[in-house]
Amino acid sequence: MNRPAKEWIVKAEGDYATALRELRARKNPNYDAACFHAQQCIEKYLKGILQARNIGFVRTHDLCLLLDASLGEFPLWESFRTDLEMLTQYAIAFRYPGETATKAEARQAVDTATKLREVFRTTVKCRTR
Repeated sequence: MNRPAKEWIVKAEGDYATALRELRARKNPNYDAACFHAQQCIEKYLKGILQARNIGFVRTHDLCLLLDASLGEFPLWESFRTDLEMLTQYAIAFRYPGETATKAEARQAVDTATKLREVFRTTVKCRTR
């Protein structure tokens, strides 16, 4: 795997750790942050995989646009579209006053990121050997 791809993956793992920490916090959990970092984890995994495969992508937080860029190499990932649509909203939904994530939303976001992360981690390992 090339260095920029590795950097995306390292950043993705940091976002995943933050999402888990905020979801599990007993004192002052930040469910907004859990949702945001779950989205960021998957965004960075997708960008890292695209980078590793030398597939260009636009600067975006829209996970479905990144999915579209990946489908030539990974056509079965089309089945992730609904999950990616759900996560995409968390790139901005709770970053400003007026909206606040619930524990249920945070749980769903982190669970979805966990599921997708496992697929993407397997892809990264298989494609980098």
